[in-house]
Amino acid sequence: MRRSDLNLQSDVHRRYNPLTGEWVLVSPHRTVRPWQGQTETRNDAPAAGYDATCYLCPGNARAGGVLNPDYESIFVFDNDFSALLPNAPSGEYSEGGLLLARSESGRCRVVCYSPLHNLTLGNLPLAGIRRVIDTWADEYAQFCADPQVNAVTIFENRGAIMGASNPHPHGQIWGNETIPDEMQKETLALRRYRSEQGSCLLCDYAALEADLAERVVASNEHFIAVVPFWATWPFEVLMLPRRHATSLAQVEPAARDGFAQLLKSLTRQFDALFDVSFPYTMGLHQQPCDGLEHSESHLHVHFYPPLLRSATVRKFMVGYEMLAGPQRDITPEAAAGQLRAAAAR
Repeated sequence: MRRSDLNLQSDVHRRYNPLTGEWVLVSPHRTVRPWQGQTETRNDAPAAGYDATCYLCPGNARAGGVLNPDYESIFVFDNDFSALLPNAPSGEYSEGGLLLARSESGRCRVVCYSPLHNLTLGNLPLAGIRRVIDTWADEYAQFCADPQVNAVTIFENRGAIMGASNPHPHGQIWGNETIPDEMQKETLALRRYRSEQGSCLLCDYAALEADLAERVVASNEHFIAVVPFWATWPFEVLMLPRRHATSLAQVEPAARDGFAQLLKSLTRQFDALFDVSFPYTMGLHQQPCDGLEHSESHLHVHFYPPLLRSATVRKFMVGYEMLAGPQRDITPEAAAGQLRAAAAR
């Protein structure tokens, strides 16, 4: 039942995130405050389809000296500077009951979406995006077949503001020996909800958002994209399959086509919002591959864009966010409205 005594668009309030058990402070009245802080350089896409200095373009030497093949579609390779290494020596360090460290094995891969340097995920043809999705699914399966890997994180950092060291269209896949914290929090929340309610949290949430339509950004018969009720980043988006699927392996071909269509639509909406190649961190969460049954898991995609009110003003997670908890000014409903309006541009 909705409460009528709280105006979500004007009153200061907190919103609960059922995926993490955390709260976010929403302060709608702060949207009118002046900005005299740091501004960013516009993140515009490269103009040329080939860059002789790019270490991801076909035929070029990578930073580690290995030559790329003259690939014509998707190119996947082991990261030359991997954050995780296979067969790491097993060990543990502890001191005084407070200092604890454990070894961690794993692998990291890079996925180049296209040989063309000046494309983005959203600018690929639908067939190209579908090939990326199929590659994600194949790589996830291969990672999960590795007995050292118990969790797989597929992600893309787009734009220098998000730490991308190269504008060539690419993403990464990391496989961990242990389940990382964010995935672990979500897995426990999804499992608890299924135990208490007898249904899938994200299936129920997708149906609720589709019914309310306040925060829906884009949708089709297979997938839905919303600014989640508990969003932390100004234009954060959560993308969900409408039919329950614990991983991409359970997404049928027609639904993968729908996934590709929505990825293209959403990323183009992002670009149209401030007329800029929109930066973000995007990541897929799928069921852990630790050998346990994970029917509670539900495939979903997080988009965390940093821009706040223009192409050059970003949201900083500092102060209260670092010392107390997440806080936002633009309400998720207002952000969703702006993204919907961008679709018509």
